[in-house]
Amino acid sequence: MAELNSILFSAADNLRSKMDVSEYKNYLLGLIFYKYLSDRLLEKVVGIADESPEEYDTTEKQTQLYVDLLADAEVNNDLIETLVDTLGYDIEPSYLFNVLTDQAQQNTFQLNDLNKAFIDLSTKYDQFNGLFDDVDLTSNKLGSDAQQRNITITEVIKKLNPINLLGHGGDVIGDAYEFLISQFASEAGKKAGEFYTPHEVSDMMARIAALGQEDKKLFSVYDPTMGSGSLMLNIRNYINHPESVKYHDL
Repeated sequence: MAELNSILFSAADNLRSKMDVSEYKNYLLGLIFYKYLSDRLLEKVVGIADESPEEYDTTEKQTQLYVDLLADAEVNNDLIETLVDTLGYDIEPSYLFNVLTDQAQQNTFQLNDLNKAFIDLSTKYDQFNGLFDDVDLTSNKLGSDAQQRNITITEVIKKLNPINLLGHGGDVIGDAYEFLISQFASEAGKKAGEFYTPHEVSDMMARIAALGQEDKKLFSVYDPTMGSGSLMLNIRNYINHPESVKYHDL
């Protein structure tokens, strides 16, 4: 958690002077979520290929395995179908987050490639439709021209890359959202309490809601003011059948 917060704070430095938190949190959350999808896909590829996670312990090795498998005509279609069946999506190797990061580190990154990656994912799969709409890569707030915008996002990507999202315990996107809101709400001229529930309060409410109902096999939870969803998700930590929870919001 501390690592995630530290890296988010550092990445925000590249955006903080250009826009307020209500805007730059969209860039950070969008990029983190895309990195999560990319890293998760690579991990799944290793599992599908029945390879050792210890041998394929870096995204570079995992990416090469992915590229090699896709190059095999007999494997290609089955691999993509399996990824879509198990994960609900696929990502072209050239659009993987770590590939874009390598380009950023070599100063060959092109913002248009990231934009294509977002469009490709959101148009191919309905569950991602509109997900990256708030990540406006053409905004003049990122820079006065295309080159400056490219530099801004390059620096943000390089800073976000070290986060171990798959090894993060809990809801990493929710945790990132909570941190950004709690730490930077004052920058937008708002009080955090107006739209942010501190984690400690959220956790206490989840404990109260589950009290005496820990053994229920069918558990429903409703949050009429849901933001990141962390309050409802916390319920899973205090009941004995978390896989059967039904979540409801407005």
